[in-house]
Order: sequence, then C-alpha cells, then structure tokens
Amino acid sequence: MKLTKRSESTSNPNQKFGVSRRTFMKNSSLAAGGAVVGAGIFAPGMMKKAQANTENKDVNVEIKRTICSHCSVGCGIYAEVKNGVWTGQEPAFDHPFNLGGHCAKGAALREHGRGEKRLKYPMKLEGGKWKKMSWDEAINEIGDKALQIRKESGPDSVYWLGSAKHNNEQAYMFRKMASLWGTNNVDHQARICHSTTVSGVANTWGYGAMTNSFNDMHNCKSMLFIGSNPAEAHPVAMQHILIAKEKNNCQIVVADPRRTRTAAKANHYISLRPGTDVAFIWGLLWHIFQNKWEDQEFIRQRVFGMDEIRKEVANWTPDKVERVTGASEEQMYKTAKILADNRPGCIVWCMGGTQHTTGNNNTRAYCVLELALGNMGKSGGGANIFRGHDNVQGATDLGVLSHTLPGYYGLAPGSWKHWAKVWDLDYKWIEERFDQNKYRGKLPMNNMGIPVSRWIDGVLENKENIEQNDNIRAMFYWGHAVNSQTRGPEMRKAMQKLDMMVIVDPYPTVAGVMNDRTDGVYLLPATTQFETHGSVTASNRSLQWRDKVVEPLFESKPDHEIMYLLSTKLGFSEQLFKNIEVQDNQPVIEDITREFNKGMWTIGYTGQSPERLKEHQQNWHTFHKTTLAAEGGPANGETYGLPWPCWGTAEMKHPGTHILYDTSKPVAEGGGNFRARFGVEFEGENLLAEDSYSKGCELQDGFPEFSDKLLKSLGWWDDLTAEEKAAAEGKNWKTDLSGGIQRVAIKHGCIPFGNAKARAIVWTFPDRVPLHREPLYTPRRDLVKDYPTWDDSESIYRLPTLYKSIQDVDKSKEYPIILTSGRLVEYEGGGEETRSSPWLAELQQEMFVEVNPKDANDLGIRDGDMVWVEGAEKGKVHVKAMVTRRVTPGLAFMPFHFGGKFQGEDLTERYPEGTVPYVIGEAANTATTYGYDPVTQMQETKVTLCNIRKA
Repeated sequence: MKLTKRSESTSNPNQKFGVSRRTFMKNSSLAAGGAVVGAGIFAPGMMKKAQANTENKDVNVEIKRTICSHCSVGCGIYAEVKNGVWTGQEPAFDHPFNLGGHCAKGAALREHGRGEKRLKYPMKLEGGKWKKMSWDEAINEIGDKALQIRKESGPDSVYWLGSAKHNNEQAYMFRKMASLWGTNNVDHQARICHSTTVSGVANTWGYGAMTNSFNDMHNCKSMLFIGSNPAEAHPVAMQHILIAKEKNNCQIVVADPRRTRTAAKANHYISLRPGTDVAFIWGLLWHIFQNKWEDQEFIRQRVFGMDEIRKEVANWTPDKVERVTGASEEQMYKTAKILADNRPGCIVWCMGGTQHTTGNNNTRAYCVLELALGNMGKSGGGANIFRGHDNVQGATDLGVLSHTLPGYYGLAPGSWKHWAKVWDLDYKWIEERFDQNKYRGKLPMNNMGIPVSRWIDGVLENKENIEQNDNIRAMFYWGHAVNSQTRGPEMRKAMQKLDMMVIVDPYPTVAGVMNDRTDGVYLLPATTQFETHGSVTASNRSLQWRDKVVEPLFESKPDHEIMYLLSTKLGFSEQLFKNIEVQDNQPVIEDITREFNKGMWTIGYTGQSPERLKEHQQNWHTFHKTTLAAEGGPANGETYGLPWPCWGTAEMKHPGTHILYDTSKPVAEGGGNFRARFGVEFEGENLLAEDSYSKGCELQDGFPEFSDKLLKSLGWWDDLTAEEKAAAEGKNWKTDLSGGIQRVAIKHGCIPFGNAKARAIVWTFPDRVPLHREPLYTPRRDLVKDYPTWDDSESIYRLPTLYKSIQDVDKSKEYPIILTSGRLVEYEGGGEETRSSPWLAELQQEMFVEVNPKDANDLGIRDGDMVWVEGAEKGKVHVKAMVTRRVTPGLAFMPFHFGGKFQGEDLTERYPEGTVPYVIGEAANTATTYGYDPVTQMQETKVTLCNIRKA
C-alpha cells in the first residue's frame, strides 16, 4: 500500500480510494495504544478541512517536487495536491540522493505542511494572556519598540537570530537585513552545530564543508565515524553507507562513547571517553607513523606542517592513549590498520565531534588523519561532514553568522565595499547605520558580533565587559529552537530581562513558554518551506529547488514577506530590496537568487542560476546515482545540484564540483586542488603545492590566488574582454563582479583560488597543533594537570570567556557521572515541529535518560523509574530512566529534542490555545553547563557532569 494512502483519512464510508478512518483504526496498532494519534490526528478543525474530495474524478491532481525540511541529506519528495490541499506524498524513487528512501520524519512530512498545532495568527503576551493581533498591529508595535531601543542603546542591542530552516534566498535576505539595520549581532544554528567544523576545516585546506558526497561513499573502502550516528541522525544516508559495505566490503569503524545503532552495523567499534577525540586521533597516527603507513608522497606534495604533528603524535604512546581515552593498544592498532589497509577511506563526524570546548582542535585532527593517509581529493575518500538541518549548509554559506558576510567574506572594509557594490548601495550609508564608537579599539561594523551560543551573556553580562554600547535588549528568534542551547536556567533569566522577545516561526516554540514573562512577547506565524519556493543546499553542497506545494495556511506569511513588512516599518526596505522586485509584499525569490549569484565568488555560488537549478529539479531521473553526473538530457555532464564551487557565471556552464580538491579532473570539469588561502610562505617555508596540480593546468606547480596583477604577469590579461578588463582592474577572483578573472584562470586550467598545500598546523589559533585538553567539567582530576584547559579570556566575540576558573573547581564528587546528549530518529532539532506531528509523536512519547545497569543498581534505580538528573551548575530535569548497556558505567545520555517542561514544571498552560505539542518533556540543556570553543564559541554539550537520583 502506498504511503500516501496510509496517511490519508476521510469519514466518507463510500470512498473509492485509500482506507476509511474506521478501517484504518481497526487495522492499525494505533487503535489499541495510540493515545496521541487517537486523540489528535482525527480531531475536527484543520484535519477536517484538509480532506480531499475523492468522489470527484475530474479533480486535477498536481504533483509538486519538493525537498524534505529535516536533516541535510536533501531527500526528494513528490507531493500530491488536489484543489490546493496536500493530500499525499511519495519519496522520489528517481531522486539521486534518497533513491526512494525516507526516514520516519520524511514519511510524516505532509503533516508539517498542514499541522493543526501551528500558529494561526499574530499574537502577543499581555498580562499573562495571549492576545490575537493583526499583522499591521504586530509589525507596528514590534517596529516601534525596536526603533526605540536603537535610539536609546544603539543597533547592537537588537539581536537577529536567524534560521537553518530558511531557504537560501531568505537566509541571504536575513543577513542583509541585519547588515542594513547596522549590526553583526546576527547568527543561526550553525554556530551550535558545525561552526568548529567550518573554522577547523577551512583553516586546514580552504573550504569548511563536506568534501565528497553521500553518493560518493559508494566508493569508500573504509569509513571512520567519530561523533556521528547516521542511523538515527541521517537515516537515509545509511543506505549509501551500506551500499559501500555490500559493494566494496567497506570496513566501517565507529568511535563513540555510546554503542549506537550505527555501531551495530560496524565491523569494529571503539568506546571512547567523551572529550578525548584528539588523543584518539593522535593514537591512531602513532601506529600509522610507526609502521610507515602514511602517504609520504601526498604529504610531500600537498601538506604543510606534518613534521610538527609527528612531534606531538610521538607523545601519544599506546599507554597514554589508553589512560586518556580508555581505548586499548589492541583496539587502536586494529583501527589504524583497517584504515591504512582499506584506502580510499573517508571520515565522518557530526556534533559528537564539534560541540566541545576543543571542537576546532577535534575537527583539525580529523583532517590531519585524512591528509596523512592521502585520502583527500579522491573518490571514496574525503571528510564527509553530515550537516543537521535541511539548509544549515546554505544558511552558513549565505552568511547568517556574526563573523562573516555572505560567501564567507569577512568584516573588513574591503568585504563591506564588495557587498555594497553588489547591493548597489553607498558604502558610507551602510557604514553610518552602525554604532560609530570604538570598543577596545574596535568598530562594531568590523568586529565579530555576539554569537547565538552567548546571547544569554549578551543580556546578563555587565555591559562594561562587552564590546558594544549596551546589553542586548530585544531578541528576534526567527526559526530557532532555544532548547537546543545550553544553560537553560540562565536562559530563562535572560529572557525575563529582555525588553522584547519576537518569535517568528510556524510554531510558538519553547521560547514562547519557558520565558517566565507576562508581557513583551510576540508570536508571528511564518510558513513552512512547503508554502513558498526557492533553493536549499544539501550537506554535499548541492543546491536544490523546491516548488511551492500549498498556499500559506491560516494567516501565516513567508519569511521574506515578513522581512519586507518589518524593514518597511524600520525604514530601510527601499535599500534592502533595491534591485529585487516586490509583488504583493513578497520579494521575488528568483531576483534574490540572482543577487547572491552576483556577489558570492569566493565559494562559487555564482553559476547556479534559478533556471539551471529548476532544470536539474525537473530531471532528477537523469543523474547517475553514484557519480551524480547527468547521463544525457538537458543537463548532460553536470553534477546534480551544481555543488559549489560552481565557478564563473551561469553562462560559463561550469558543472559544479562533486569532490573538492580532486586533481584528477580539469577545473572546468569539477577538478581542483587545495586553496592558497594562507599566503605563499610561512616562517621561510613554501606553502604552495609542489609537483601537484589539476589535470590540464598550464601552471604545473603551486601558484597564488588569481588577481588582475597575476593575469598581467602571466600574459593572460588580453584574454579578457574590454568590459571584463574594466571590471577586473584592481580586483581579484573574489571581487571581480564580471567573473572575467575566474573565466580566464579556468580557461588555462587553473583554479581561481590558487594551488597550495593543506596546512596541518594553524598558527592563528590558540593551539597551533591540535592538543588534547580535558573538558571543563571532568571526572578525571588526575588528568587536569597534564592536559589543562586554557586560561580565562578577557574577550572573545565581544564577551569574556571562562576556562581555567571553571576547571579548577572540582565538581566530580558531587556530580560523578558524565552527561552527554544527542539525536533521536523520530525528532528534529528542538523538536517543536516534529513533536507536533501525531505520526511522529506516537513513536516516541517520553523524554528519558540512558543509564548503565551498574550505575542504576548503585543508585537504586530501575528501568522506567522517574529520576532527577542534575547538572554541575544546578540545572535539573525530571525524566524517565532507561537502563541500557548502550552507555558505559559512569556515562549518561539524553536526547535534546524535548521541551514544554522546565525543572519539573509543566508549561502546557503557557502555550496559546491549540498549539501544545502532542509530546512534551524536559529539555536536556536545562542540565547542561558552561563551556565554549575559543575560536568559534561553539557550546559544550557532549561532556559535562551530573548526578542522578530517584524522584
């Protein structure tokens, strides 16, 4: 039976299609035990309105092509629409990513496009009660308050918290909107999921993104998963992983503190103590170097600084590795030999590796391992970094970050001038929108803003300690789940102190109910991505186009329309949408795509025009399911989704880059090499590649990035047209808006960003060589002296940041159990959307903590008991105990998707009527603690301390 028919319901006993409600209930297990579904799915109201007219044979069925809005695999879906109602769905069997596969969330996707728990109209909290408002009233009140705060405290006192759920066009407009408001206090979920990846990886070989693809994993001979559990976090990716296992006898190694569902499919599993990733990787390299298994020629040609790594690795003898990580010499040797004997191999990591105070050290160590084995730039190799939300990659690329502009352009004046030119705005006007005062010698326009991980401190910290005029006074939570952030009790205090909270989301979210306020909270109903259209970037860097499936439900509006209305009120919509047509208050999506195409030369977001993306969308079936290359058809030879970099203009027809840094192909066909991002030499040593270059390159050695000067020195300047010369004069490959410099470089077989070595050391980071440092909250006090954290810092991202002062206080006696957190297959992110789906809610109805049988017996806890889990900073949660050997003694695990309860308090009465999710529970991050990476301010969620007691 088709999934679509199972998910349809109707009360018509004479229906000709599908099954009746009565039959469905009779045949379904939900009828017996499904309290959630039985109570909610067939309730009157929204569900009744969504019924299709199955009696009318003349009803036209429209088939829309869309992309799942959950994780970043990018699964294709056929949505069936009758009379404007989304009546059915099928996983796209011809889609090159999911090949007809779906996870539980994807299978329940239709519910998110028509959910009865959604916000239905704008509301505000007044006197402790939710009051309905019109859109005009809401925009006017919010706008007046924002302008008042700007006048009194400056533009930095309003924080713009964006979303990984926006499409690319909306994400781009969100960053532009914050910029024209005059602040860098703008950020989104990537800060707390893969910011340490982007920073660590980009500073190793040039770009901070997945180097290969899910599909290319078919060619792997080995895979190392560290801090990654795709069986639950990226379920459809598992089919690609298992193809490799069947096709190549691919050896799967899982290193994780928990024995996960992915570990169940592994050839070899190693249980690590949380927070010891660097020690583990150096332990593997100790065996690799001892046995001379490294790729010495690859290192000679393409890697800088490996000798310094060797010196640090020499310290990590097997006994020291076992002391720190818990992994034995036998386990480490076996793992190293598997990876060395089965090349090419890839490494996969997710938030288990990134969400640490040492996150940037971890990601750099992973990269060094792949460099040592010579696995980079090869099919079946690479760093396959699975992203968590459907457009977290795109929103990051489009600059919804407090330290970059779109395309990872920095905050220096030259970057702002580049984007001012793209926006066709006067640079001085943009500059004057910002606070003109300096703080510790820094202008806010050129200083990194407060990251989302620290907005709490932006509110609560003494303003004398912050590099801006005043504290944060207003927060826009625009598609963000606050329960996915640490330090829940302090967050509640920060929310209470704010002058205004604005929540823009299809659902009220946990932010709307955990704040302990009676006034000053606004709820604006945004649409889902199924009620608009645009592009979205999957984990592998491919851009995909979505159709609009249905018109906006209730009184919800698409995010870009809300941006237009708000910026009009705030007085800068004319500048924000200067070259973007606005129709009925909605900016034209395709115009926005073309505008970011015009400016994002750094990462090759310039060749993916709306027309090319739509052509790929309509021809899913033509793309090979391993190579992703179109076999005939209108996109013949192009890589599906034109994964960036897609060099030059759309007219150049670059096919996109399937595998980054692959010298076996010409640049014009998706080849390349490591980026010359760090100069040409360091400490007298050459940083450029040696005897290594892309196929067909006329410069058969390393070379710097391209500029007008380099073109002239090579004698290639006259390859430009007269118009291109005028635009390229004084510019480089990143700032030449004509694309001429890129076109000519590629014509001669050269990649525009130069040809350099990857660097195994990063001299601009706190640890030049990645070091193991004990977590701030560690039970291993014997290791603190040998592997201490950093000293406290006066200011990182505008705020003081603590390290040593926290680690020096021993909390391990009162809180002896390590606490970590992670995902469930049924829910996504903060869970408000998925816990509001009756189909998914039925699958996982309770929040829980996993406890090892030994700990449970010692604590007098039995499976199913209610317990208190208290973190080392006194935040506590009331949850059910799951006694399981998935976790080792001394380790506890909690999923982070729950909300609606707070330290034992039920918050359901605080939700607007009709919006309470089917499932509520304590947020794991109420019990998590302080801790931030010094490079990115990534939060620490994967290793802290707790105690557990029976409730």
